[in-house]
Amino acid sequence: MAKVSKNRAKVDESFDSARKYTVEEAVALVKKATFAKFDETVDIAVRLGVNPKHADQMVRGAIVLPHGTGQTVRVLVFAKGDKEREAREAGADFVGSDDMVAKVSEGFMDFDRVIATPDMMGAVGKLGRVLGPRGLMPNPKVGTVTFDVSNAVREAKGGKIEYRVEKAGIVHARIGKCSFTEHALADNASTLIQALIKQKPSTAKGTYVRSITVSSTMGPGVKVDPGPFVGHVEEG
Repeated sequence: MAKVSKNRAKVDESFDSARKYTVEEAVALVKKATFAKFDETVDIAVRLGVNPKHADQMVRGAIVLPHGTGQTVRVLVFAKGDKEREAREAGADFVGSDDMVAKVSEGFMDFDRVIATPDMMGAVGKLGRVLGPRGLMPNPKVGTVTFDVSNAVREAKGGKIEYRVEKAGIVHARIGKCSFTEHALADNASTLIQALIKQKPSTAKGTYVRSITVSSTMGPGVKVDPGPFVGHVEEG
């Protein structure tokens, strides 16, 4: 623990925690600040000026990051007939219909993303209490309830992430690994930030993007200046 504390102290001295950096500078600092022996995940936290308690201020969606996430995603598809075969050919890890619904209801959870064809949602809906709390319930709004299962599977495997603003008004998302190039991390971060800005609810008042922070699994948070993305940004 002493070694970690010493490393962390050295990292904290390597940047100004009060300064807001460009996204390129921020990801460069995050990469330099890593000291773990594993390939740390890089995350972004965007605090928005919305109240998620109001349905018309809920910010939610999905986007394919241009450079993926660096995560191996295990995809489960609920489908039958030709769509079941299509899902397997697209690379889904687990595919089934009523038999798979039963398996999940009995405790099977070795997957990271769930996709379902619309005709399966009657049965899949029974798994709401199991999949819902884990953020795995298929939803047409994020493209996980669709008959185009092959495309959905490829996107999930290729770096598609889902995001949803939390109670505190913050969107947390994975944007890659520390082994990614600075360009790839900055590009992924910018893509997500721009997507969030495009989804600004018409009922949101005042400053929309309050703060942006980038960090690695073991590293400190580095603040990003929202200005280049939204023009004029007031202090949140």
